[in-house]
Order: sequence, then structure tokens, then C-alpha cells
Amino acid sequence: MRMAVWLYLFLFVAFFDLHAQYPMLTPFAVSLGAAPSFIGLVMGMYSLTHLPGNLLAGYGVDRFGSRLFIAASLSGAGILLLLQSRVTDPWHLLYIRSASGFVLAFLSPACLSLLARLARDHIQQGRLMAGNGLVHTLASVVSPAAGAWLAAKVGFTQSFAILGWILLATGIGSLAFIREPLEPRLKDSSLSPSVDPASTPPSSSASAMPKTSAKKGTAENGRFPWIVFLLPIAVSCSQGILSFELPLQADSAEDVLTTGILFSIVSLGALSTLGLLFLQRYLPYARSVAGLLLMALAYFGLAADWPVPMIALLFVVGMAKGVVFPAMTSFMLQLSGAARYGRTFSFMSIALSIGSFLGPVLAGTVRGSISPFFISFFVIMLSLIVLMPRPQYSIGWNGRAEPPPHAGH
Repeated sequence: MRMAVWLYLFLFVAFFDLHAQYPMLTPFAVSLGAAPSFIGLVMGMYSLTHLPGNLLAGYGVDRFGSRLFIAASLSGAGILLLLQSRVTDPWHLLYIRSASGFVLAFLSPACLSLLARLARDHIQQGRLMAGNGLVHTLASVVSPAAGAWLAAKVGFTQSFAILGWILLATGIGSLAFIREPLEPRLKDSSLSPSVDPASTPPSSSASAMPKTSAKKGTAENGRFPWIVFLLPIAVSCSQGILSFELPLQADSAEDVLTTGILFSIVSLGALSTLGLLFLQRYLPYARSVAGLLLMALAYFGLAADWPVPMIALLFVVGMAKGVVFPAMTSFMLQLSGAARYGRTFSFMSIALSIGSFLGPVLAGTVRGSISPFFISFFVIMLSLIVLMPRPQYSIGWNGRAEPPPHAGH
């Protein structure tokens, strides 16, 4: 697991660098003269340009491995941050953020695919995914406050330049420490790693399995249920709204620091549940539903202005994130197969990008009439309604360490 440790270290630096920008970006755009609707477009375009990058990343990672994609993504993001430090016009900021979205789209599928291929069984796989979330959360606990403090001390321009050099150095350094595993350690129980489950005819798959399993693999359950990608869309949409709404309250250096602390509160909430590793033994679908219900409740409280401290509700949002994101990743792995991890994570990243685009754009459009947090509540509840229980969601999951067959085979 030495490779996982190195990967976590580089991910920590990358996530720290990226989350440190959250409390700075909106007030920086305001200082350039951007209107709230334009700021929503800037944040949304960053996510929208993830889409072609995610699509290319899925097939590229499966074919060429993760190492070069991780290094190129981090280094490219660092160079673009150095250019962003010299921006003087809102439109230039839009162009650079759009390019950054494309470059960073390769990072998540590459990292998650590499972690998944390091696992021996699906329990360890879930723990590695939780470890990724834990590293992400640890970085995001301190980085918003650190970024806000840095902006208050040296200004936006110098802050972006410092973060850019850190990312560039991390990308170059990753080439020396990250290596590709020779083959996936978790074997697909029904297909060899060289066979793509998506290209296997349903008839041959059914004939290769016992009759009891073939009975489960009906036409409904024999294909990947694409409806599950509504889950990452809803979660990222709500997160995009939160990322848009909190920094918009910053009108001075002190407010920027306050915003950074609020983002850190969300991350502390996520950290409190990510540390509960025993949750990995429960059905990913059940964990996802429980986390979504908790998240919807917190967003409704923010929208309805409940007589509860905002910090407490943000902490609950973070707790829900700590449950949902590892569960969602394990859920996708359970429904997929070892030969198509890259594509699965690619499509999940695309779904996350769509939600992250819709969230800020919707928030910037409706915030004059209704609370954007109500939109977060609505999309999460809609995803819960659509993701009604199906037998396929539990196929291959027994809570023990044996690797399950991917759903439908």
C-alpha cells in the first residue's frame, strides 16, 4: 500500500491547493467588476468544461494508465493558476477557469481508477475510496481558512501565484513516486480483466453463470442502470450552490476569513463521518440514501431559516457529505466491473460536472426571488424519488471481504 500512501500525499497537496481558492474566487471576481450572475457563469463554466475532459479521461486512463494523466493535470492546473494571478478582466477570468476545468477533469478519474486497481477485495476497495475522501476532507478542513488568510495578508494576485507554483511542483514530483500496478489486484469474478463487460453479449453472460445468477440478471438487471448517475448530479448541484452562496457574502477581508471558516466547518462535518470506517460494510445504496436524507434536511433548514445556528446546519451538510461520497463511489464500483473502472469514474465525473455547472448558474438566477438552498433541497429529494429501491442495487454485496461480481453478471 506504499503506492496508496504516496498517492494520498499528492492528493492532499492538490486538494489543499484547489480548496484554498474557494473563499477567494468570488470576491476576486467582484473586485474585477463581475456581477453575481456572471460569477455564477464563471463557476459553472469551470464545471461544464469538465465534460469533454472527463469523457477523454475515462478511455485514456483505461488504455494508458493513470500516472501521466495525474502529472499532466496537476502541472497544467498550476500553470493556469499562474496565469490567473495576472488577470485584470472578468472575461479573461472566465477563459482561464474554463481551461482549468478541462485540465483538472483528468485528475479524479485517474486517481480513483488507480486506487481501485490497488485493492485486493471490495471491502478494501471501499476503504481506499473512503481514504480518498478522508484526504480530500482533511485538506478542505484547513485550506479554505488558509486561503482566506493568505488573501487577506498578500492579496489575491500573490495568493494565486503561490498556489500555482505549489500545484506545478506537485505535478512534476508525482512522476517520480507514482507507478502503475502491473494488473488489477481485485479480479472480476465472471470476466477476465481484459474483457469489457459493456461489450459482452447478454446471452453469453447469462449462459456462463449458474441458473440462479442468470435469473437475477434479467433484462432489467443485466445492464448498468444509468439512472444512478442522477445521484452525483444532485449532490454536486447542491454543493455548487453552497460554494456560490457562501462567498458571495464576503465584502471585506474579514468577511473572506469568515467564509473560509464556514467552508472549514463543512469539511469538519465530513471528517466526523468519514472516520467511521465500519460504515463501509453496509450496502452502498442504503448509505447513499441515508446521507441524502440528512443532506436534504440540512438544506431545507438553511432555506427555511430555521432557528438553528448556521454553523450547525453546515456541519450537518458536511456529515452527509462524509457518508454520501464514499458510498456513491462504492455504489458505482459495485455496479461496474474491473475492466471499466476508468469509464465508470469518467461518467461519474461527468455527472458531477453537470451538477456543479447547474448549481451556481441556478443560484445566480433565482437568488433574487427564492433561497438557492431550496433548489438544493429540491434536487436531492428528486434524486431520492428516482432512485427507488431495485434488486440490482444489492446484487453481489454481502458485507464480507469476498470480491462481488459486478451487477447483472
